[in-house]
Amino acid sequence: MAEEEPKPLNYIPEVILKKRKSNEEWAIRRKQQLEQRVRKSKGDNFVIKKPEQFIREHRDRELDLIQMKQRGKRHRRAPLTLESKLLFIIRIGGKNDMHPTTRKFLYSLRLRRIFSGVFVKANERTVDILQRVQPYVTYGYPNLKSVKDLIYKKGLGKIDKQRTPLTDNNIIEQELGKYGVLCIEDIVNEVATVGPHFKEVTSFLCPFTLNRPEKALKGKKKLYEDGGDTGNRKDQINELISKMN
Repeated sequence: MAEEEPKPLNYIPEVILKKRKSNEEWAIRRKQQLEQRVRKSKGDNFVIKKPEQFIREHRDRELDLIQMKQRGKRHRRAPLTLESKLLFIIRIGGKNDMHPTTRKFLYSLRLRRIFSGVFVKANERTVDILQRVQPYVTYGYPNLKSVKDLIYKKGLGKIDKQRTPLTDNNIIEQELGKYGVLCIEDIVNEVATVGPHFKEVTSFLCPFTLNRPEKALKGKKKLYEDGGDTGNRKDQINELISKMN
């Protein structure tokens, strides 16, 4: 019986073996780096505050409450007069030194995040709230161009509790057609003219998420007319909108 010939061994070039080993080592290092990054991020979220920090934050919040009440009293003695029915309000302040009551007023304007903005109709209630939250907002009278640019560029509608881009007039007609608002241009017109269905249209629109301006805001809580960032900018709000849109 003839002897079987030995089968040749599978030969893998040394270059491929080295490359395979290198890839395996890189994969292990990458996995370790990702695990370290996750651990670090979790650790960063847990910060142990010192007792004096709690005391300082509590005092800041109580001071904010006192100042808010004082601004409300000043408003009742000398009511703020506005030159336009339409206002655009931008939240520019954070919440570290904010009293929960102040935060509640901001939330009533739907300003839950810093650098968010909303269109509102100027009335006694709105003016009273603006006086109370003045250190955290700036506002003014938007022109037609600002209204149009904001709605076309950053407009989102709230449909079934979901934020939906206004890219299809069929969506607008379905949600606002019963008010005679059929397209995005109708929304612009209703907002800019503070039309009869202004409340329904602005409730449909989500608060606008604006960009952080590089140099337009300096973080000063003084009034805009006194060289700060807050309060009524009147027509100058349009310049700020163009920088944040």
